[in-house]
Amino acid sequence: MKIGILGAGNVGTRLAELARAAGHDVLVGSRKGEASLADASRHGDIVLIAVHYHAVEDALKPLSELLAGKVVIDATNPLNDDWSPRILGENTSAGEEIAKLLPNSKIVKAFNTVFADIMNTEGLSRNGNAVTAFVASDYDDAVKTVADFAKSIGFAPVTSNKLLVARYLEAIAHLNIELAVGQGGGTNAAFLYHRG
Repeated sequence: MKIGILGAGNVGTRLAELARAAGHDVLVGSRKGEASLADASRHGDIVLIAVHYHAVEDALKPLSELLAGKVVIDATNPLNDDWSPRILGENTSAGEEIAKLLPNSKIVKAFNTVFADIMNTEGLSRNGNAVTAFVASDYDDAVKTVADFAKSIGFAPVTSNKLLVARYLEAIAHLNIELAVGQGGGTNAAFLYHRG
């Protein structure tokens, strides 16, 4: 698949490495790099948002037409500068707010519950079990596309066909950050969702 990644930080870079290793055609765009955010948006059949949530509105507004009709993965979490949760309210989520910014794109929430530090082949295998990638969207075809992509790069996808589930996934991410940063547990940690 052709993957465009918006943002060259830790999450964008690590996911790009995993995707390239799996044989995908990846272009990472940033505001200061060789490739721009617009370049990456044009390139990808799937485009992944890996910029800080507080920069999302400025980054995405000029890209709305380029991203129309595309599957757009929201890997963001609403955070303050000190990593504490940025509360958006009980009736929305970063994923849903991004869907308002990109009304003609198929928004999928995924990869936001995983630390960049474990986004590598070794880190994604926990005693032989793949780390869970939760995937949520209102678009069934987009859920399948992103789940297939997640599996191809080493995750075990668990899907939901409702974007409002992004609210719960962002809460899971806040819990993960609290355990890792707030309580000093460290970022070599991951969720594995097991169904019997």
